[in-house]
Amino acid sequence: MSDVKGPGMIGPEEFSNLVKTYQTNMLRTCCVLLNDPALAEDAVQETWIKVYQNLTAFRGASSIKTWLMKIAVNTCRDMQRGGWFKHTDRRITPDMLPEASAPFRDDDEELLLQVMQLPRQLREAIILYYYQDMNTEDVGKALGCTKSAVSRRLSKARNILRDVLKEGEKDE
Repeated sequence: MSDVKGPGMIGPEEFSNLVKTYQTNMLRTCCVLLNDPALAEDAVQETWIKVYQNLTAFRGASSIKTWLMKIAVNTCRDMQRGGWFKHTDRRITPDMLPEASAPFRDDDEELLLQVMQLPRQLREAIILYYYQDMNTEDVGKALGCTKSAVSRRLSKARNILRDVLKEGEKDE
């Protein structure tokens, strides 16, 4: 977002524009990462609080979207570390996610359900790369890993998804 002026130089109107621009994408991402719409809303609220408190830490080394998604992913990870998180039923369906910018097709829904079943590191890479349209370098920055690690995660996730979806076609 080009209207971000730099460390400490953002006003209430610009912050409000950030929220308007990224709120839905962030909520969808947190929903898929946490498998819980209510918890995702909490994660997004906590993310915006962290963003507001740390605006002076943004140095422009990455895009504002990458920086925001990094905070959102880390907030989701923090929530997943909680003991109670492992003992609750957090299964969601695509219709429970916030409204997508484009309507879901049936095959998109099946794919998203399978993405939600991937291990955390693979799911995070897929969500940021494909659903947030970030490149591997930005995904690496958001996840705190190298570009090559992101490529490996994406490749592994694609292979798993391909196998699972092919298996599903055989069962029909």
